[in-house]
Amino acid sequence: MRILAATGGATHSDTAVLLGTSLAHSTNSAITLLTIIRHQEERSQAEAILTRAATLAARQGITAQKQIRTGQAAAAIVAEAKEGKYDLVIVGERQNHKLLKRLSGPTVDRIIARMPCPILIARSNVKKISRLLLCEGGRVPSLLDRFVNQLSPLLQATEELTVLHVMSQMAAAPGIPGWELRADAAELIAQRTHEGELLAHDAATLKQLPVHLHTKIRHGLVVDEILAEASAGTYDLIVIGAHQGSTWERFLLDDLARQIVTKSNTSILVVS
Repeated sequence: MRILAATGGATHSDTAVLLGTSLAHSTNSAITLLTIIRHQEERSQAEAILTRAATLAARQGITAQKQIRTGQAAAAIVAEAKEGKYDLVIVGERQNHKLLKRLSGPTVDRIIARMPCPILIARSNVKKISRLLLCEGGRVPSLLDRFVNQLSPLLQATEELTVLHVMSQMAAAPGIPGWELRADAAELIAQRTHEGELLAHDAATLKQLPVHLHTKIRHGLVVDEILAEASAGTYDLIVIGAHQGSTWERFLLDDLARQIVTKSNTSILVVS
């Protein structure tokens, strides 16, 4: 697995570097540290930033590659991800940014919209990612299938995975009976509903991996329930999907993902 960690030298960038090197260590992966400049006159400053970041990586026993690109941050990160054919991009994000900045579209939003591979938004100094919350959306292929296909080494290094599906009246398809919106995971699996089949499929997939699995159903509004579960558990990482559809459905689902990214204090992995 090839990992790209972006850094600008600030504290939130250190979080991305430390998490990236931790993942590189646990998955036996290569990592490249990237910083962005606007003008060539800033190159010496960029080299100093990368030297410091490489020192952080070395403390974890990782020898990192270093890369400098010139341009606007989001575009440069996406360009490097594409040209370098990375499997995972990690960025840090300032917390508590004001509403105006959120509405104007922060850098992370622009990166997610254009990223050719999964992106991890690092928000805490987790020494090891061992407990994951994977938020299924009821679509095919499942989010777990996409995760396995794109980031199998990361999943194999995970100790515990909770697969969560939120039964929401707003997201329910036409004709869904009321009992399904109130049922737990065991009932949905036993009755072979769409969500039950998805949960059973995920359980069968994970039998092939050394991961302890939990399946969970919550009832209510999707964003609220995901955030509530994330707060109630001691998860190191929330995994959500980026919708690749079109028209109003993509707008709605992208908005839900954006809310989760904006409101959660836990590190988030977005898988396309």
